[in-house]
Amino acid sequence: MKVLILGGFLGSGKTSSLLQLARYIARDAKPTDTNPKVVILENEIGEIGVDDKVLASGGYKVDTLFQGCACCTMSGEVVMNVLKIKEDMNPEWLIIEATGVAYPVKIKETIEEIEGLEVRIAALTDAKRWKRLLIPMKNLIKDQLEGAQTILINKIDLVDEEMLAFVEESVRGFNENAKIFKITTTTDVDTAVWKAVLGEE
Repeated sequence: MKVLILGGFLGSGKTSSLLQLARYIARDAKPTDTNPKVVILENEIGEIGVDDKVLASGGYKVDTLFQGCACCTMSGEVVMNVLKIKEDMNPEWLIIEATGVAYPVKIKETIEEIEGLEVRIAALTDAKRWKRLLIPMKNLIKDQLEGAQTILINKIDLVDEEMLAFVEESVRGFNENAKIFKITTTTDVDTAVWKAVLGEE
């Protein structure tokens, strides 16, 4: 099982991106598969509706989103939840949707206490609101972007080229090593982006 932490402010498009990415991972899933290809773990109840079904093993709520994908809500310690998902479902990928005020690097450090898990971070930014958030949220932006292997600048259809260039340069100032992609989740994101997010290329 590999782990991806998806960070970004509320409204940046995390849920839309998450569902597209999950569909990409689960694209080859078969009804006969015993384990889901991907499990989404939310650390709060977000825009994805999660019903009240509780697995017999207890500890987290789970709902099947589509073939090859399940969604859980986190309860208690992150490490305990990750271990339970690995033991109970053992998906190819576990995606953790962080809250808008979470620090992905700290989540990564916590999960890496589990031996043998590969953990990646992808961060979403909102091109339209970037300037408005930059000054009051600078420290939080820094904490969300540092350590990310990939950064997705979303909502590029809502800004002009000058603003987009400013956002990209500004994002690069927070993390000079990340791969940066410009996307809009209102349409299908190129599969090359998801491959990069998962470290497949």
